[in-house]
Amino acid sequence: SFEKYLGTLQQEFPNVALHYFQSNIEGELVDEIQRIGFSYDGIIINPAAYTHTSVAIGDAIAAITTPVIEVHISNIFGREEFRKLSHVSAKSVGVISGLGLKGYALAISYFNT
Repeated sequence: SFEKYLGTLQQEFPNVALHYFQSNIEGELVDEIQRIGFSYDGIIINPAAYTHTSVAIGDAIAAITTPVIEVHISNIFGREEFRKLSHVSAKSVGVISGLGLKGYALAISYFNT
């Protein structure tokens, strides 16, 4: 589970304060992006299926100053055609896709340099 992997990330990056938020509700994700989007050093987001459907999440990311990295465990470009569209990618500083949970460590490393 990601919660277990989060412990691994905290051990791998002991000098980084990690804040974890998960929701299956689009509005809650937008609210969290807006809440932290001006005060954190970076946001790592896996918008899951909202990647392809949520203009609201893309707009929320575009409206904040905190840089965002979009992470996907699977390679969204190797899946169905509709999954190749992202409302988040163009508003992010980078995208990591298809590297499994390791993508989160890579994103933290980017912000930690």
